[in-house]
Amino acid sequence: MKLLAKIFASSLALFVLFASGSVFAAGRIPEKLIYRLSWSGIPVGTATQEIVDEGEVRRVVSTAKSNEWLSAFFPVNDRTDSFTTKEEPFPGKSYYFRMQIREGRRARDREITFDQAGRKAVYHDLMGTERVEVPIVENTYDIYSSFLHARFLDLQVGKPVYLHVLDGKELQRIEIRVLRKERVSTPVGEFDTIAIEPMVKPEGVFEGKKGAVIWLTDDHRRIPVKAQTKVKVGSVTALLIGGNY
Repeated sequence: MKLLAKIFASSLALFVLFASGSVFAAGRIPEKLIYRLSWSGIPVGTATQEIVDEGEVRRVVSTAKSNEWLSAFFPVNDRTDSFTTKEEPFPGKSYYFRMQIREGRRARDREITFDQAGRKAVYHDLMGTERVEVPIVENTYDIYSSFLHARFLDLQVGKPVYLHVLDGKELQRIEIRVLRKERVSTPVGEFDTIAIEPMVKPEGVFEGKKGAVIWLTDDHRRIPVKAQTKVKVGSVTALLIGGNY
């Protein structure tokens, strides 16, 4: 059971890396993407991501839930909300981020409030008393908006891009490697893609492993159709299976 818990947690972490908006360049908002999460071919749950404009702000809502089989002994019900302004550079400036985790008996609830003009952010553990002010730099993103921004950069094979990301109590400068172009098959069709690898700081089951590889459609939409990472036993895959895109 402990191994399965780690596997699903890996699936969720993998999904977080790439499941933010994907077709804004085409002007299609609201948008919803649906993914199947699996471990070495065994389905363990589903993840969804919806993007909406709410007045002057943009909101990305992500959920992940265990399937019936896994829920029998390890129920998972997670939600993440990311809010940005609607200014350039796309997708705008991060100003609020919240992650609510419910995995088995484990529960976490944290938020980050960004003061971009003041070059600072506040990390707050909503299930405890910890509250930390973190210095940030210009164009610091939360983990969701950072990869949304990265998708629409000029991605060229062999040329990495870098982003400043605040996902906790420490600002990180993350390298995103552009690996190759590749044809990928999914349940919703075949796509010409660009494969990228965000070099995130490894944690837990990711320790000693490389980052996730993410396949984006090689067109103006840059839809994330697949992501995969190796874990201690096998691999975890997130695959696009439906939605409105």
